[in-house]
Amino acid sequence: MKIISWNVNGIRAAVRNGFLKWLEDDESTIVCLQEVKAREEQIEDLFQIPDKYEVAWNAAEKAGYSGVATLSRVKPVETTLGLNNPEFDTEGRVILQEYDKFFLYNIYFPNGQKDEERLDFKMRFYDTFLEHIEEKRKSGKAVIVCGDVNTAHKEIDLKNPKANEKTSGFLPVERAWIDKFIARGYKDTFRMFNEEPENYSWWTYRFGARNRNVGWRIDYFFIDDEHASMVTNAFIQSEIMGSDHCPIGIEINV
Repeated sequence: MKIISWNVNGIRAAVRNGFLKWLEDDESTIVCLQEVKAREEQIEDLFQIPDKYEVAWNAAEKAGYSGVATLSRVKPVETTLGLNNPEFDTEGRVILQEYDKFFLYNIYFPNGQKDEERLDFKMRFYDTFLEHIEEKRKSGKAVIVCGDVNTAHKEIDLKNPKANEKTSGFLPVERAWIDKFIARGYKDTFRMFNEEPENYSWWTYRFGARNRNVGWRIDYFFIDDEHASMVTNAFIQSEIMGSDHCPIGIEINV
């Protein structure tokens, strides 16, 4: 089974940039989208998601902001929107789906670059999510997390680490939280298969950054240690255009 995660930076813009053709050609079982920036009813007059997908949509209350969607060729056992926390759930950041062999979190984690208050919000979201996933882990099923985490973990995960030491997305407190998360028993699946530098999933639209591969790896798939052997491959599809992020994915044996 192949699962894809992609921050599309606006589903309507992505459609104009070839998203539907990509989706038609893609063979993934599940596609998780972040930053869709629309409610499901807003897109119905513009395009149709193919009927072969079960679609779950979690939009932000604020129009044109945030939002996640999960498209699955397999009907989930259950779908839950949000973290059951009113501080965060108005922003449409989480879809949790239970399948026969695993739980799948599709998450658009907050960006902390606006100001100190927003950075604090991001760190509270991180901690609330960790409490939530630890409860799900008790079920004994595999727990998979994908999405835009909005933090590059290590120096290898961005082109210019020294220049960004004081930038949200590479602050010590943000990187330390990923350390804590991994120490709790979760694997960064890409690094299970690839330890090479210059593998990125996001590039600013400015300065020709993508052409020069001046990027950050801020999109991830994680899985709990107990079920890491389920993952047979992890990859970044940097050749796929249509957003300032590119799709990332894993293959799992279920």
